[in-house]
Amino acid sequence: MKLPKSFRLSPRWTPYVMLSPFVILFGVFGVFPLMFSLYLAFQAWEPTSGLASMTFVGLDNFAFALTDAWFWKSLGNTGWLALASGVPQHLVAIPLAVFIHSSFKRSRDGVVAAYFLPYITSTVAIAIMFSSLFSTDFGLVNLGLAALREVPLLGSLMPVEPIDWLGRPENIKPAISVIVFWRYVGFNVVLYLAALQTIPKDIYEAATMDGAGRWQQFRFITLPSLKPMIYFGVTLSVIGGLQLFEEPFILTGGRGGSDQAGMTTGIYLYRMAFDFNDFGAASAMSWLMFLVVASLTWLTNRAFRPRTPGAPA
Repeated sequence: MKLPKSFRLSPRWTPYVMLSPFVILFGVFGVFPLMFSLYLAFQAWEPTSGLASMTFVGLDNFAFALTDAWFWKSLGNTGWLALASGVPQHLVAIPLAVFIHSSFKRSRDGVVAAYFLPYITSTVAIAIMFSSLFSTDFGLVNLGLAALREVPLLGSLMPVEPIDWLGRPENIKPAISVIVFWRYVGFNVVLYLAALQTIPKDIYEAATMDGAGRWQQFRFITLPSLKPMIYFGVTLSVIGGLQLFEEPFILTGGRGGSDQAGMTTGIYLYRMAFDFNDFGAASAMSWLMFLVVASLTWLTNRAFRPRTPGAPA
């Protein structure tokens, strides 16, 4: 059955009609919330009073955020967690990807899947599992440390009492960093393994014939070839680390833990909006955080940008 000519779509408008579902959804769930948060950053608004209660306050929300000690504390916690979990990810993922690439042939896919599994596992399930592992009295981490105390050479280095991982401020951030590292190191392994497979084998064969050892090949062939992927992976780690929310939120019960040691900026923004009902200040802080992420991403781009001889840094 053919449609009447009046119902036929002109080829001129076909691309726009096909793209319209995405454009509409992106506009409703992407652009509108973004622009509304920017509008809220200049307003004082308590949502329970309705939209009519909005009051324009100019830059007062930004001034409050820049003088808020808790905002700076959350920013410091976020930076600490991003560095402590992000840097080891790449230091481990690169040599691990090289080892998998060179040592596993037929079983490579299974090994990669095992490392990638934590990345696709539910964040809630991971946080609950590690809450049990870090339990003070019955957690496997403290039980393992207690077992190591029986080893002659390691016993003197192990703590005498069980460690309160999630109750003491000095232990909360290391515990969260371990979880974030464990979850995302497999993702970076997959990235670097994909990049390794694009390096021509002829280069390594020529280097071997010239007498280059494995370390020299890794230093002068593998690392330079991986530089674009390292830039991509580090950029994702910077953005993801500064947006850290789920793991510390669940582990600390949404409150940041003792002395707010695990309160990231994402958690503080959430509490500012939904616990304290100050959506204006939360929006202003979110845009300040956007500037921080954009600045660090720009610095990462500068650090990995190819430099020609004699060009200024």
